[in-house]
Amino acid sequence: MTTVKVYGPGCKRCETTAQMVRDAAASLGLEVEVEKVTDPKSIAMAGVMSTPGISIDGKLVHAGGLPDKNKLEDWLSA
Repeated sequence: MTTVKVYGPGCKRCETTAQMVRDAAASLGLEVEVEKVTDPKSIAMAGVMSTPGISIDGKLVHAGGLPDKNKLEDWLSA
């Protein structure tokens, strides 16, 4: 199972990003565990300088703004 962390303070963009991850995983037929990280210290320690940020299995793949749907699918299927 793939572990995806969405980093952010819990704003609308962060919620949308988490849902985009779930939708992309479902369209690819993948099982993912989506964890939302809202603690500012944890966000900074992950290297996220602007939110929302996304890490997949411990690798930071995106920071700042909503991710592109096609890129998100590429990251999940890699």
